[in-house]
Amino acid sequence: MAEAQRTITGIGVCPGRVVGPVVVMPEAIEEPSPGLRLPPRADHQGEADRIAVARDQVTADLQRAASLVEGETREVLEATATIAADPTLLEDARRRVLEEHLVPERAVWEAAAAVAEQFEAIGGYLAERARDIADIRDRLVAALTGRPAPGVPEHPEPFVLVAPDLAPSATAALDPERVLAIVTDGAGPTSHTAIVANAKGIPAVVAATGASAALHAGDTVLVDGSAGTVVLHPTAAQIEAAAALADRVRTFDGRGRTRDGHRVQLLANVGDPAGAEPAARAGAEGVGLFRSEFCFLDRDQPPTVAEQVAAYRTVLSAFGGRKVVVRTLDSGADKPLNFLSVDDEENPALGVRGLRTAGRWPELLEDQLAAIAAARDAESAEVWVMAPMVSTVAETEWFVARCAAHGLDVAGVMVEVPSAALLAGPILARARFASIGTNDLTQYTMAADRLLGSLAELSDPWQPAVLQLVAATCAGGAQQDRPVGVCGEAASNPVLAVVLVGLGVSSLSMTARAIPDVAALLAEVDLADAQRLAQLALVAESAADARAVVRAGLPQLAELGL
Repeated sequence: MAEAQRTITGIGVCPGRVVGPVVVMPEAIEEPSPGLRLPPRADHQGEADRIAVARDQVTADLQRAASLVEGETREVLEATATIAADPTLLEDARRRVLEEHLVPERAVWEAAAAVAEQFEAIGGYLAERARDIADIRDRLVAALTGRPAPGVPEHPEPFVLVAPDLAPSATAALDPERVLAIVTDGAGPTSHTAIVANAKGIPAVVAATGASAALHAGDTVLVDGSAGTVVLHPTAAQIEAAAALADRVRTFDGRGRTRDGHRVQLLANVGDPAGAEPAARAGAEGVGLFRSEFCFLDRDQPPTVAEQVAAYRTVLSAFGGRKVVVRTLDSGADKPLNFLSVDDEENPALGVRGLRTAGRWPELLEDQLAAIAAARDAESAEVWVMAPMVSTVAETEWFVARCAAHGLDVAGVMVEVPSAALLAGPILARARFASIGTNDLTQYTMAADRLLGSLAELSDPWQPAVLQLVAATCAGGAQQDRPVGVCGEAASNPVLAVVLVGLGVSSLSMTARAIPDVAALLAEVDLADAQRLAQLALVAESAADARAVVRAGLPQLAELGL
């Protein structure tokens, strides 16, 4: 007798339709008993020293994992390794062993709780890193107790990983050859899990409420990372159809367009110089977002102009003759800089970040613009420059003037806050272009931390309020005859890309892996169809309704496997 089929719905964050056995992420490391203490005659100093050895082992393991990957995946692992290496947790844990005679694993547990509480009280970037503290704590306890490090279990065949949520380091270390798909109860569409899964090309469904309870080890499931569904016990026909789609190899001919020939530039997001060459090989028409903060993070002094020039030239040389949009330093909030002293901020996400940092420390911007101009002069790429976190017309005028002083005439802005979208007309009367960062625009529009799984429904770029602001930005661009692009995670979703083009977006920048899928769907849709579907999404009353009505209007999705 066939087992009953069940469909679990979440939010799809990386396209792909795969079938495989479920592997369940093991339970988290259990809390050591509060009553565990060392006997009076124990070597307390030696036990305390074991914590330092475990810390060094955990840090080295994370750094080794980071060295094997690139881009955002490496950034996540390096950030976790940096927190692991910080002496705060180590010294507190050692003190608890020496003064309170706690066993090392209990001392680590209590010290980690204290650090996480401090991070959450500070808020902003540090509050977001509290989850990393728990990850590091579990790794330390495992090392101290002789257990395997927490992480993805071994399995003899490729599998679908199911978990309530995934720690950033665990997600970053996933091997696409082993992990067919990811399904989580928690996390949102712009969480670390979603971003890393998309970068690795692993089909993923997040915010799939009830998945952990309903899916058990060994269950066969069909995961549709575009539709956001997980089918438990798929039929033979469904399995056969998914296998046929998996055998397809989709390529991009280097020219994004709709079926009726309307041009849409398909560009790549690049987070560090090492990602430029692979993106160029994938056929990206250029770089729509070159994140420049890699030059500034984890340093005690700002980089010199010469250091910046060398780094920027690596990217520009990979895209000779093509457009490269350099975003100036986006620091603050989740990207603090060691060499800047910022006043305590109760909510750094609403504090001195993005272009506001340049207003406080203008020499950073001046050096960076000089470096960008020098790198442009040494290479043949078409260089555009844009400022992050622009909120007002005055900020736009100031940034454009500073770019002009360095001979950088194509200066634009990122639209990440509602005020910039609503003022797109006058802002684009000054700036040459706008690029919408949908991750932050969604966060600020919906007042929902994009890393909180409990707010995944709000942290969704399909929210009609967010789409209304995209439409407003495009209307301002049309008024001033200025191009408007999108460089957030939304651009890598083929179905949402159709809506964005229908709203008036002229370029889409995404992880290079997503370009062939986006290009394939756009090539099957006329501009008029995209505009009609965009209007349906705008008048929807929820993100789920918007997504459903657009998917229903795209019969091509079944054939394309999207």
